Amino acid sequence: MNETDADALGLRGWLRAGLRAAFLRAPEIGQARVRPRELLAIALLAVAVELALGRLEVDGPAIFNLRAWLAPYWSVAGILVLLWPLLGAAVTGWLALWLVAALVPGTVSQLLAIAHAHGLLPPALAESALFAWGSYLLLWTWSMAIVVSLGRSFGLRQRRLAGAVAGLFLVFAVTAWQFPERAWEAQSAEVQEEAPRLVLTQENFEIQEAAFERAVESLAPQRPGVTDVYGLVFAPFATEDVFLKESTLVADLLAQRFDAKGRVLQLVNHVDTVESLPWATPLNLKRSIEAIAARMDREHDLLVVYLTSHAASDFQLAAAHPPLTVDAISPGELRVALDEAGIRNRVVAISACYSGAWVGPLASNTTLVMTAADADHTSYGCGRLSELTYFGRAVFDEQLRRTHSFEQAFAAAVPVIRQREQEAGKPDGFSNPQISVGEDLRPVLQALASRLEALPPAARP
Repeated sequence: MNETDADALGLRGWLRAGLRAAFLRAPEIGQARVRPRELLAIALLAVAVELALGRLEVDGPAIFNLRAWLAPYWSVAGILVLLWPLLGAAVTGWLALWLVAALVPGTVSQLLAIAHAHGLLPPALAESALFAWGSYLLLWTWSMAIVVSLGRSFGLRQRRLAGAVAGLFLVFAVTAWQFPERAWEAQSAEVQEEAPRLVLTQENFEIQEAAFERAVESLAPQRPGVTDVYGLVFAPFATEDVFLKESTLVADLLAQRFDAKGRVLQLVNHVDTVESLPWATPLNLKRSIEAIAARMDREHDLLVVYLTSHAASDFQLAAAHPPLTVDAISPGELRVALDEAGIRNRVVAISACYSGAWVGPLASNTTLVMTAADADHTSYGCGRLSELTYFGRAVFDEQLRRTHSFEQAFAAAVPVIRQREQEAGKPDGFSNPQISVGEDLRPVLQALASRLEALPPAARP
């Protein structure tokens, strides 16, 4: 075939061949080679469709996250490195067909997400984990079937085809696992006013050092024969008052309702608490866990950790106290700190968007973890105009004032949160709070609740 014949397919021909490949039919390109301008046009089309549909996945104001959009494109380089030894110069043709073919299952996936975001799915499907996972697996199977079909069309057989499929599966899996962020993210509609900023002075640093030492030294010791509750409340986002209010409420509730007076540490980033409360930093969090572990009976007492802040789809708990630099917190960091301190019995609650991703890293046989959302949804009520988050209000301010059972409080709070989110028009659907309860912790929590309920009325928390 001469150069003219090789170039004869044209952009429409490559698009038509790619659509055939999407439905597992032979692309019928003969010996044609894709020209650079055709490959560029196909890539731009794929990007345009992805971005346009991605914007529709967010119901309401949205912002474009360039880093989140660019990060997964390492996979293109991975595909080329994997297939070049197998296909040689024909790899560009394979890539052109793949970009077109992959648009079809990708578009179906995005259309399902759009329908979910805009409330177009029947409620039974919108809330069905089976439908969500089934759709996901079917689309993955479809995509991998396209890979197999294209591989055969390019002459790959047996071991080479199996190697190519396995390698591409790994590339796609790592992309989905490590780069879950979306190019478009929901933007809060609440008015954001300029918050007062911290002034960094030597006096403030010395005040903070004294505040931390004072808080640690005032921790009450463990009482022999009593399952004591210790609390650690962590609010690292300084520029919105809701986190200060919520952390104060939770700290007070633990002291009053769970017989933990003198056994609660409250770490907060806020301009108004520089002189009274230690900063919520990763180092202070670790040191606080160590200090509590030194006071408590680490085998029999209970530590309740409450974290409240913003979070993004990278699952880091956001931290801010400008101009002070404060690192975000990951679930792994908290787990390591608790393990190293040797604290056995734990209740950990995270009020933040996408906080369901914390359940796996923190769960154990002696840990209860509850979160304000699952790993794919935002939570609600964390804006500047909010008094409390929906999760903090329903679980701690309401239900835990009626019961000493964390499980009962969570179960009663979930439908309340769902109703309030629906009434508020939450744009990305139900936050879907999560809970995990270690079986070895249940007897400890039940005995604690029984002890608190059995106290005389005058002494009852």
